[in-house]
Order: sequence, then C-alpha cells, then structure tokens
Amino acid sequence: MMKTEDNSLSTRLEFAQRLVDKLERLSADSYWAHQASGLRGSLLRKLDSFEENEHTHEDEIQQLEALINSAYRLLVKAAQEY
Repeated sequence: MMKTEDNSLSTRLEFAQRLVDKLERLSADSYWAHQASGLRGSLLRKLDSFEENEHTHEDEIQQLEALINSAYRLLVKAAQEY
C-alpha cells in the first residue's frame, strides 16, 4: 500500500471509531438504539480485524466503507427524531 493510501485508511479508521462512540451514546429509548447496537458491534469487529492484520485487502476496505456509510445514515436518522 502506498503512503497516501495508508493515511487515507488511517483517517477512515479514526472516523469509524468516532462513529462507534456516537452510536454508543444513542438513548436506549430511541427507536434506533437496537439497530445501532448491532451496527456498532459490526464496526468494532471490523476495526479489530484491521488492527490484527498488517495487510488489508480491498474487499475489507469496501466492507468498512459500507459499515461507515450505514452508521452515518443511522445517526442522521436518529438525529432527525430530535
């Protein structure tokens, strides 16, 4: 992987971690809390797999991007309730 790609992946991993933190803070009373819990777990597992493996494959990066997009959309929908 090139250095630019490493920086980009690092940025995406940091953003994913921030999304995990925000998903955790959703009110348990929220309609979105149950979905957030499952999505948060999936993101955490994907982040762990990136930490454990030195080499990342394009399909793993695409899976991370899909999870990031899902988490972001869920948080936007949850915010619209307030």
